[in-house]
Amino acid sequence: MSEDALSPRRRVEITLRGGHADVVPFTIYEYKLQQSAIERGLRNRGLCIVNRHVPVFRTHRPNVTVTRQVSWEGGKQFTHTFYETPVGTLSTLDEAADFTAWHHEKMFKTPDDYKALLFLIRDERYETDYDAFSRAERDFGEDVILRAGFGLEPLQQLISSSMMDMQDFCIQWMDHRDEVLKLYEAIAENRRKVYPLVAASPALHANYGGNVVPEITGPEVFQKYYVPHYNEAAEVMHRHGKLIGSHLDANCGLLAEDIGATDLDYIEAFTPAPDTDMTLAEARAAWPDKVLWLNFPSSVHLKSDAEVEEATVRLLGELESIDGLIMGITEDIPPERGLDSCRAIMDGLARHAREHPTLYA
Repeated sequence: MSEDALSPRRRVEITLRGGHADVVPFTIYEYKLQQSAIERGLRNRGLCIVNRHVPVFRTHRPNVTVTRQVSWEGGKQFTHTFYETPVGTLSTLDEAADFTAWHHEKMFKTPDDYKALLFLIRDERYETDYDAFSRAERDFGEDVILRAGFGLEPLQQLISSSMMDMQDFCIQWMDHRDEVLKLYEAIAENRRKVYPLVAASPALHANYGGNVVPEITGPEVFQKYYVPHYNEAAEVMHRHGKLIGSHLDANCGLLAEDIGATDLDYIEAFTPAPDTDMTLAEARAAWPDKVLWLNFPSSVHLKSDAEVEEATVRLLGELESIDGLIMGITEDIPPERGLDSCRAIMDGLARHAREHPTLYA
């Protein structure tokens, strides 16, 4: 990289504010690409690592005792975690699986667990950890960008965290909605304590939840229980000159108008067709004032290098401007395709910049 070239992080920062750099930035989550000489070459070419595991605040529960029991069955590791509260004990059962885990049991088992869940939520306390974030940002260097987070949206916390199974949530939403909403309100109060901590931190941007499944929430629930929280957090962030987005990687067509009406600055992990129900051109038309931080369609990784490169060029060709556009990878890549596919995507980004110089002027 020449001395006057933009660093990978700087490209992302410029684009996050709605501008463009000398090439569309290319990012990938910190664990999606195995370290190697080829990976190092990609970073030298401008690939930016997105690290989401250095928090700006820490959470603790002073009145909840947590114990873990680890066991092995058939070569698989299982962790049974117990959360002992003064009003009852909750438990989860997880199976280790590489960088993630399979959740075999979540905290909620029966309506008898509502009281302990409410205590667990209300017992959360928060403290800033800005120094650790600043040190990490300095130590990682210019080809890594650190992202802060608020946690999941209050209702999404009940849908896709360790608290409830999605099917249980749907049943409880119909049968015991008052109890569900008590948990929702308690989580919302916790989030409001976090907004100013994130906004005053060294982080430029932060994600607010995501992984919303429109087929589960529907427009009415999204409008009532999601949009207000995005906007409330955005108001605090914007007072500090910070940016806020959400990880919306599903079929967003059903919620497109509502997403466009939020005060979110960027839509992260948006996955264009053929993997979802919206093309990149449709997303830009629906959200003209928002940065689009893409997830390159996972199905295309399976194609040849030449086809991946061509798909990249064709994807960018859907837009009249590359302002506020970041190419990213937020999902798993087949191990045998990861390095080659990333290299082909970068070739496509470079080719598009060469063939359309006026867009990058």
